[in-house]
Amino acid sequence: MSSTTTAPAAHQGVMKDLSFLDRWLPVWIIAAMVAGLLLGRFVPGLDTALEAVRIGEVSLPIAIGLLVMMYPVLAKVRYDETRRITADRRLMGASLALNWIVGPALMFALAWIFLPDLPEYRTGLIIVGLARCIAMVLIWNDLACGDREAAAVLVAINSVFQVIAFGALGWFYLQVLPAWLGLPTTSAEFSVWSIVLSVLVFLGIPLAAGFLTRTLGEKAKGREWYEGTFLPKLGPWALYGLLFTIVLLFALQGDAITSNPWDVARIALPLVVYFFLMFGVALLASRALGLNYAKSTTVAFTAAGNNFELAIAVAIGTFGVTSGQALAGVVGPLIEVPVLVGLVYVSLWAGRALFPGDRTVPTH
Repeated sequence: MSSTTTAPAAHQGVMKDLSFLDRWLPVWIIAAMVAGLLLGRFVPGLDTALEAVRIGEVSLPIAIGLLVMMYPVLAKVRYDETRRITADRRLMGASLALNWIVGPALMFALAWIFLPDLPEYRTGLIIVGLARCIAMVLIWNDLACGDREAAAVLVAINSVFQVIAFGALGWFYLQVLPAWLGLPTTSAEFSVWSIVLSVLVFLGIPLAAGFLTRTLGEKAKGREWYEGTFLPKLGPWALYGLLFTIVLLFALQGDAITSNPWDVARIALPLVVYFFLMFGVALLASRALGLNYAKSTTVAFTAAGNNFELAIAVAIGTFGVTSGQALAGVVGPLIEVPVLVGLVYVSLWAGRALFPGDRTVPTH
């Protein structure tokens, strides 16, 4: 739902058109995950074929799926309202603190608590915690009727911070902090180019396309036509892209996941705890700061989500495709996707319970 006091009719129309997909989204996602795992497990050579063409460390088909997923969401953003978001110091401060201080620190703590005897998986989880979300969070935020413009701005800020801070944070959490605490350290070299490329591909391209689509569409036929006619036709493609991406991700790693079920379970437990804690803390902290439902939801999803594309790319580039660090990165979306889908429904319920009288709380 829009961050304005009343929801635009156009956005209500989009949600109405997506209602069938939204209502059964967990079913579609579970089906996509199962299909991907089965394809990866039982179709010989599929992983090799999918990896044959790459952008950096990411398969080209996956990159295409992510672009299809991101573009419709970013085409919905009202870019003329972004100045309102950057002027909100409570929202900006909360998001930066949660993403770049609380999130990495929490993942570091959980990795050591749950995986003290598995250093490769522990390092992989810490890398996941450093990679703040720039992609799928827009989907979850949109489904939960968060502030779309705020999500676009926060994702852009996360991208800038990712390029600047990822390497330094990796050095701190893998070498400096463990040494201070008397724990084993891990040496890792992060490719700045891999980080820049991830941001450019998974945010820059769809952001530019979304901005141009809205600007040219409104200029040609006006905002009423753009939001009332064009967006309802474009909107479902975001979920099609999401499901396509999930199938490919799990197809690429199907054999690794199904061959190591106990390892996957060990990695999954701290991830589940992380997602629920980050979302809950962020939602309640935002509410305590006086933010409305739409903005609080956006802060919560941007804080809870992680950029698994970057985490997998860094883990593979630094430690190798068959490493435990890479497996931990792959398990990230395995857990994140269904958990954050569940948190969409938690958010919609919490909106009515925690934000009584708030006109940005969805009523459908």
